[in-house]
Amino acid sequence: MPGGDQELGSYYVGVDVGTGSVRAALVDQRGILLAFADQPINQWEPQFNHHEQSSEDIWVACCIVTKNLRETCWDKAGHFFDLPDFLSWKATGVTARSLCSLVCKWTYSAEKGWDDSFWKMVGLEDLVADNYSKIGNQVLPPGTSLGNGLTPEAAKDLGLPAGIAVAASLIDAHAGGLGVIGADVRGHGLACEGQPVTSRLAIICGTSSCHMGISKNPIFVPGVWGPYFSAMVPGFWLNEGGQSVTGKLIDHMVQGHAAFPELQAKATARCQSIYAYLNSHLDLIKKTQPVGFLTVDLHVWPDFHGNRSPLADLTLKGMVTGLKLSQDLDDLAILYLATVQAIAFGTRLIIEAMESAGHSISTLFLCGGLGKNPLFVQMHADITGMPVVLSQEVESVLVGAAILGACASGDFASVQEAMARMSKVGKVVFPRREDKRYYDKKYQVFLKLVEHQKEYASIMKGD
Repeated sequence: MPGGDQELGSYYVGVDVGTGSVRAALVDQRGILLAFADQPINQWEPQFNHHEQSSEDIWVACCIVTKNLRETCWDKAGHFFDLPDFLSWKATGVTARSLCSLVCKWTYSAEKGWDDSFWKMVGLEDLVADNYSKIGNQVLPPGTSLGNGLTPEAAKDLGLPAGIAVAASLIDAHAGGLGVIGADVRGHGLACEGQPVTSRLAIICGTSSCHMGISKNPIFVPGVWGPYFSAMVPGFWLNEGGQSVTGKLIDHMVQGHAAFPELQAKATARCQSIYAYLNSHLDLIKKTQPVGFLTVDLHVWPDFHGNRSPLADLTLKGMVTGLKLSQDLDDLAILYLATVQAIAFGTRLIIEAMESAGHSISTLFLCGGLGKNPLFVQMHADITGMPVVLSQEVESVLVGAAILGACASGDFASVQEAMARMSKVGKVVFPRREDKRYYDKKYQVFLKLVEHQKEYASIMKGD
């Protein structure tokens, strides 16, 4: 851990022998404590108010803490797991890793495996030892059956029979994508009917949002993660866009408004959620115009926590333009609407980046907590100009996880077959084509907001 001109390896050990323990620390030339260890010292009280200690015992404790500085929560670790792989190991005793976790989070290549040079470059070359046994040298596609299934111990803990098949896992958002993207859409009048599954984009939206698009060949999209081979649907390349905060941003804007206490009281009186109440209030104040037109003078840039995709700029901030002095419930409802629209415009920006790079998307498949909000769904349809498919089962992440189990059990020949059988269309929301011109103009303003923000930053950084 060098700093400045400090040479690697210039570290010092400090030892403190106290009354009850020996403590030791590894410190660098900057005075930063890098590791710590302690060891209790034995004490004897042969009679009241007489205390004795052993100098030999103290020396042994000094030796132990010094050795422990070299053998840290790092040298003693047998394995490093991503959470899904840890749970699989607890269930089966198998240390195999999911291709999804390693490809998306651990720089593993589905085609080439681990890259020795990367781990050496970042100073973790010890992970290369023993054929990468600590981070995974058996890597399996999601849905592959692990070992002999549930161990007797895990079966007892879970209340299930031993030997039940356990599947190689998926990251939660990827499981959501798997749970919706393969649904049979026949009879719903959708453009994606009869088209390859690559024409579908899965959006998993809750506290944050993930945008999952797949392709037969690798597509590199600036600012969008991937392509990752077989990381979600076996045999397909995955691109993963995302918005760092979506549901959290809506909560932030609504709960921080002066009219929020009034909203809470009125929603409670009607036994409604605050968002159901806001949606009904918007219908009340829109009069004869479409509800989305209420934000003609109010615009939001939603990157209050930086931009993940497609700009990949963590320095970006949120923006609101068009505020007035009034802070009543109407103002809160319209600000809420503008925020939902901004999130949908962010999705449109991600889709445009993906399509510019080579994806061809015609239909959105949406799941997650925000999929329960009809305003959120309709705005995504209107602003992207694409129909939105909602799953019959609200908990699509759980359906996706169950699809993996179904494949591991041998009941289906492939993940794709299980997807087609187990994913069901619940509702389809089509865009209001007559509102397209309005949203195209708001999208121009949306792009101007970030353009201006960058200009402001440039001015402030200038001489």
